Amino acid sequence: MKNISTYLIILLLAACKVSKDVKTPEGAVPATYRDTPADTAGIGKMPWASFFNDPELNTLIATAIEHNNDLQIAVKDIEAAELTLRQAKLGNVPAVGLQATSGISRYSDNSLNGATISQFLSSSHVEDYTLAVSLSWEADLWGKIRSRKASALAAYLQTNEARKAIQTRIVSDVAKGYYNLLMLDAQLSTARQNVLLNDSTLNIIQLQYQSGQVTLLAVQQAQAQKLTAAALVPQFEQLISIQENAISILSGINPSAVHRQKDLASVPVSEKLNAGIPADLLALRPDVRLAELALQKANAEVGYAKANMYPSLAITAQGGLDAVKLSNWFTIPASLFGIAAGSLTQPLFQQKKLSTLYEVAKVRREQTVISFRQSVLVAAGEVADNLVKIDKLQQQQAFTAERVSTLKQAIQNAQQLFGNGMATYLEVITAQANVLQSELELAGIKKAQLDAGVDLYRAVGGGWQ
Repeated sequence: MKNISTYLIILLLAACKVSKDVKTPEGAVPATYRDTPADTAGIGKMPWASFFNDPELNTLIATAIEHNNDLQIAVKDIEAAELTLRQAKLGNVPAVGLQATSGISRYSDNSLNGATISQFLSSSHVEDYTLAVSLSWEADLWGKIRSRKASALAAYLQTNEARKAIQTRIVSDVAKGYYNLLMLDAQLSTARQNVLLNDSTLNIIQLQYQSGQVTLLAVQQAQAQKLTAAALVPQFEQLISIQENAISILSGINPSAVHRQKDLASVPVSEKLNAGIPADLLALRPDVRLAELALQKANAEVGYAKANMYPSLAITAQGGLDAVKLSNWFTIPASLFGIAAGSLTQPLFQQKKLSTLYEVAKVRREQTVISFRQSVLVAAGEVADNLVKIDKLQQQQAFTAERVSTLKQAIQNAQQLFGNGMATYLEVITAQANVLQSELELAGIKKAQLDAGVDLYRAVGGGWQ
């Protein structure tokens, strides 16, 4: 009855948890994003192939996900963490060993052992042959082993979230690089068209110069305007090659051309992208999940540090065959032996050190709580930033498109008036320069709109599905 009571007390102690976990702080996640009504149908839950819905872009993204070197390293991190987790799960499994030994000892005839052996065994040496199975097990009285398991599990889950974070960055970078190529294509086309337009104007001014209607200054200014537009052509060609190389490196392949058939004008800009609700960030944003898992890991580390301050119960046992003669080694049951022992160890002179480690673990846990709050703030801020970008860029695009249309009409009017002698060559050159600048700016705004959509998709946790 006494043994049963002792066993029940041990089980009760094993069920105790020596430290209290800190939960995810309430109120860290806002109910809605700034100036945005709550909408549960957020784009963050969409797979990237459905969100972009562009075969050429989706092919580039799929290639990058498959071959990107950073992502492959992250996968190896997951494999290593999984092995560590498997080992941690074996923390409370008894350790079993098999041992086989043989030995011979020769004592001095004049020693006490030598005289005794000669008297009782009629021999000057002693043989010993042992074959034994040993077992050791530590009872998880204070949750120390469970804390180690919880820490390993959190670390494993963190590696998976890290892989997701890398994938979302890859998806975002490839998409924005692809849109940058389309913008550069459009700007290159605009520059080439403007060179032709300036060339036509230059020819007219040269004819007027030959007939004495304008001075040499007019010819020189027209030539300078043409060269300004022409200089943009190699600049955009250089930027295109650099961007193609960057996409190739993201895809884990040697620098090469990026195939594309679409132009910037044919890519639609979504006027309404639903961000969902901030609570989705806890499940969708990899960096927020990393911060949440860091808190779980910190809880486990605190529990482990606390448990180290309490007694540990270890049980050991050994049994097998033992004989002083080889011929009798496997004589059963005469050669059988068995030993069992239990020990309860309480650290005494290490209490100060263990207490310090426990307090440090609690401070580290407080840091993870602050980091979690900050990660949620940053995530919510990024979503809010991109929502306002999408709204304001749409307004900028409307104004700039109207300006481009007005300036194109102004070029036609300036050319007609110049041909009739009612406008100066400076008005024609100025109109052409304004159109060039406005069309380049319009392409930049269109690219910024597409980028804002990609950034919002990533900000709400999209890209890893």
